Amino acid sequence: MSVRQDVGHPSHAIHVVDTVEARRTVNRIPLLALAASATLALAQAASAQTRSYPLESANGLRPHNVAAAPAVLEGKKGLRLTISDEAVRRTQSMTPDQQAQLEQLAVIEGLEFANGVIELELAGQPAPGAGGGARGFVGIAFRLQNDMQTYDAFYLRPTNGRAEDQERRNHAAQYISHPDWPWFRLRRETPSKYESYVDLVPGVWTRIKIEVRGDRARLYVHGQEHPTLIVNDVKTGASAKGAIALWIGPGTIAHFRNLSVNPLSAESLK
Repeated sequence: MSVRQDVGHPSHAIHVVDTVEARRTVNRIPLLALAASATLALAQAASAQTRSYPLESANGLRPHNVAAAPAVLEGKKGLRLTISDEAVRRTQSMTPDQQAQLEQLAVIEGLEFANGVIELELAGQPAPGAGGGARGFVGIAFRLQNDMQTYDAFYLRPTNGRAEDQERRNHAAQYISHPDWPWFRLRRETPSKYESYVDLVPGVWTRIKIEVRGDRARLYVHGQEHPTLIVNDVKTGASAKGAIALWIGPGTIAHFRNLSVNPLSAESLK
């Protein structure tokens, strides 16, 4: 006696399909969980990369020829930077050229930077009794070396922003690379290439963003979508790295607040 298995019965086919689909669903669950975990890990890693500094005290800063102290400007807490008393005493025996070359920096301790995004608010104005050439010079130095003299920087000349002289206005934002490429050499050899106009007011908080990718850098001001100043040949080269420092120029009272640094890996530049 033979027994015929009715494998073609509709109910049996439905049961087989349901079983296979269930197995597929069970197998997909670990994969979905793994993908979600990977996405979360990447997001957390990206978030962990960004370092924030309120700059409401001098903690974590290494001053070089500057004095740093908490201060309030326009109702907002920040850090006030001026030339230090000791540096002032030393400048009294310097020539004007030597005084102009005095680096005034506050280095962010424990931070090495090669490529990425730097954002903060800053303000600058001429100090009382400053010379006629004072402009409230204020900015950020990056890829700073241990000699405290070698670095790239973007800075602003706030008093130029609304000057009644178009040439001065055109020099409101500046890129430099010390010690070999100070502003006057860049202006002499490549007029207007490393400077630009931007509307500025002395002693008023101004938001800036600096993007550095290899030998290219961009300066954004006031949260604008497009850069104020473009540099396609950063003088320290494509692979340099170093510290980040708050930067001021001669005869300046400056304020800084809410610094954030989001570094980019070499892989992300490819």
